[in-house]
Amino acid sequence: MDEAAVIDAVPKQLLVGGSWADAHGAATFDVADPATGLVLCSVADAAPEDGMAALQAAARCQPAMAALTPRERSDILLKAFDLLHERIDDLALLMTLEMGKPLAEARGEITYAAEFFRHFAGEALRIDGGYRTAPAGGSRLLVTKQPVGPCILITPWNFPMAMGTRKLGPAIAAGCASVIKPAAQTPLSMLALVEILTEAGLPPGGVNVITCTDANAVMEPMIRSGLARKLSFTGSTRVGKLLLEQAADKVLRTSMELGGNAPFIVFDDADLDEAVAGLMVAKMRNMGEACTAANRIFVQESIMTAFSQRLADAMKALKLGRGTDEGVAVGPLIDQAAVDKVGRLVDDAVGRGAAVVTGGSAVHGDGYFFSPTVLTEVPHDADLNAEEIFGPVAPLTPFSDETEVVTRANATRYGLVGYVFTNDLRRAVRVAEALEFGMVGLNSGLVSNPYAPFGGVKESGLGREGGAVGIDEYLETKYIGIAV
Repeated sequence: MDEAAVIDAVPKQLLVGGSWADAHGAATFDVADPATGLVLCSVADAAPEDGMAALQAAARCQPAMAALTPRERSDILLKAFDLLHERIDDLALLMTLEMGKPLAEARGEITYAAEFFRHFAGEALRIDGGYRTAPAGGSRLLVTKQPVGPCILITPWNFPMAMGTRKLGPAIAAGCASVIKPAAQTPLSMLALVEILTEAGLPPGGVNVITCTDANAVMEPMIRSGLARKLSFTGSTRVGKLLLEQAADKVLRTSMELGGNAPFIVFDDADLDEAVAGLMVAKMRNMGEACTAANRIFVQESIMTAFSQRLADAMKALKLGRGTDEGVAVGPLIDQAAVDKVGRLVDDAVGRGAAVVTGGSAVHGDGYFFSPTVLTEVPHDADLNAEEIFGPVAPLTPFSDETEVVTRANATRYGLVGYVFTNDLRRAVRVAEALEFGMVGLNSGLVSNPYAPFGGVKESGLGREGGAVGIDEYLETKYIGIAV
């Protein structure tokens, strides 16, 4: 595949009201390849005026979006699903170039992303309400669902296609126009995605895309304007709290998928090979740059030595490099700041007594690489037990019994996902129910599924994305009392 041709084929402007346009003052910013540090291209850098123009276009289109029949909304999503699969090779290469993940993982993300469109194409046909006689008689109670209205959607850099379809799928299925803002590190995948939706038949203004470097300056006026009725954000808890404060000004409907601090618990009755394989998925998917990544790994004392050695052997076998190269399993981190953060967390843990089994440092040279790392005897007060690592580092901490590990797993302000490996069915049920997390993987290192509700509790977010309930975030319930 020709890398230059794939990049050249992507629009580099803003999509506003169905037309591609330059940003105010023709401002642009560079998009770089994290594997080399070299600039791939430049894209439009929106100003606040551009953001408001995009939101106004969405508001103008909202009646047309709401008027689409359920079948028309469904057909648009199914057409986009087909186009994603037809162009999977080019889209995967585009994602690898701007984000860094290996091509095989990028292809997997495109497949995963497309499933949100197929899932919500079905949900568009199943929006319903209710009708019944009032208990006292004399009237009828009619309940109906309507689109919430224009939406502001903000997506992160780590899954640049799937996080877009996870929000755009239900918005379109419900009949909502939207403005979507991708992360500045990875705008190209979103630009390609909205071009596909336009080709699939979405009305002009049904989806608008804003790329920018000063996100707060552009998004805050949009959020506070009163034109939008819904805000959906995936990203850090710190930014999510700021957006919630802004959304409160006009009482916007919000859904937030925020930070995580996932515990990964391995009991001594678990199948060790299965547990190591599950941890490799939960830890190393996307180079560890995922809110669902295993962040705190608790291993029962009696199996710590055997488990840590098997894990280290698996980590050492991974090939590190540019995601386009043959056999590469671990790509670069997103930027130098990410490498510095991971290095700081590892150094802090080692300074407090943790031992490095393998890895432990950044890789010198071009790009932003950090070696796959296993740490043992990680103390409870290490910074990486409180912060998201967002890198290829597996910190192992021993535990003695079930009560202890559940208490320690829950000792976090986050509550997105937890993982439990055990062959004791009763223990599995007890621990899964006791964990204060929105999702739990039992003997599985992967919980993300378009057909299941994704989301967390505590400071990991509000609302759910995916599953049968995902479309509810984009619908208002209206009750009509009918006298008879």
